[in-house]
Amino acid sequence: KGPACGDCGKRLIGLPCVRPMEFKRLKKRERRVNRAYGGSRCASCVRSRIVRAFLIEEQKCVKQVLAEKISSMKEKDEPSRKKKGKK
Repeated sequence: KGPACGDCGKRLIGLPCVRPMEFKRLKKRERRVNRAYGGSRCASCVRSRIVRAFLIEEQKCVKQVLAEKISSMKEKDEPSRKKKGKK
């Protein structure tokens, strides 16, 4: 059968279909593909992981910017409210 992706279960391209003992004897460059998660995850799963991580980071940045915007709006409103209360 050969090695399969840990996420989706598809067979991994570029890796030999050998018995475990023979696989252990292979050189490291023959046991894996030269990319992140090479030899463990397929290319489409790696791509989706990278995109997911990027979008999560972007969401954190957007959340922070919105929080700063709201806090700056509150700071602008507070002095005007204080002035109205004194009259």
